Amino acid sequence: MRRGSIFQLLGIAAIAAVITSLVAVLVPWLPNPASEEAKRIHFVYWFTTVICIGVFAAVVAVMTYSVIKFRARPDDDSDGAPIHGHTKLEIIWTAIPAVLVTAISIVSAIVLAQNSRTGSHPLIVKVTAVQFAWKFTYPNGKSYGYLTLPKGRHVKLDITANDVIHSFWSPELSQKQDAVPGEHTSLVVTPSRTGTFPVICTELCGLGHALMRSHVTIIEPDKFDAWVKAGGQAAAGPPGLAVFQENGCGGCHTLKGVPGATGTVGPDLDNLKEAAAKANQPLAAFIKESIVKPGAYIAPGYSNAMPPTFGTSIPADKLNQLVQYLEQKAK
Repeated sequence: MRRGSIFQLLGIAAIAAVITSLVAVLVPWLPNPASEEAKRIHFVYWFTTVICIGVFAAVVAVMTYSVIKFRARPDDDSDGAPIHGHTKLEIIWTAIPAVLVTAISIVSAIVLAQNSRTGSHPLIVKVTAVQFAWKFTYPNGKSYGYLTLPKGRHVKLDITANDVIHSFWSPELSQKQDAVPGEHTSLVVTPSRTGTFPVICTELCGLGHALMRSHVTIIEPDKFDAWVKAGGQAAAGPPGLAVFQENGCGGCHTLKGVPGATGTVGPDLDNLKEAAAKANQPLAAFIKESIVKPGAYIAPGYSNAMPPTFGTSIPADKLNQLVQYLEQKAK
């Protein structure tokens, strides 16, 4: 190959690499990482992206050069040159991708190993998925419908589900793990910055899948210790409010004055009084029946999507607190 042809190939490759690099860098493909594990995952992403840009630029250069230099001229019906192959070239274009793929595999394996390390004293939080809400239980036995974590501490999320397969994902944490009934999967998270970030179910789990959302709030260690001692935000206010938040009711229902209670899968709980009148039942009895036997009365415009497990999963005293709280809110 002539020197001029090499320069042309390099020029085309450089143009393709610059354009592709600008697309990769200028478009915000990834969120700002909020954990050490996410930073490592993003490193693997960019490591792979750089390799892909190089391969893409080389392929574009060869294809463009070939189209320009070796295209058939108008009215040229002659046969092409009798080229059979080039053994050295074939070895090169086989060996280089093999080396690059091996490099990606090694880097990925190292990051996976690092991201699975929990340290000596991790905070273990049990994550339970249910149609259509998340429940987070801490070592002190308290449960909430949202996740609160301390910055800089290893956290192990012990993930399972009560009904169907769900999937835990927070974009800023950059990790995703399935929640499978009867099984326990895990994720290790080491928060690196404070803030509040969404928690999303990424496994189609039923009617309310699109609205099965919560959030993770990362705070400083001293504030987290104070939060734990205070029993968490869910303990503030009436006891029934804590039960409401602990069971993730706001993921499917709307209730004014309750942070995060903006769900639309189920009926608006601000209209319970009118719904009880339509069902021809006393308000308290209607609320309790709607929780323990949700299929007994289906509000117009809604389907029977609420799981019938709350009657057993919520203790009797807690259930009464929830009923009283909703009854008071409805009056």
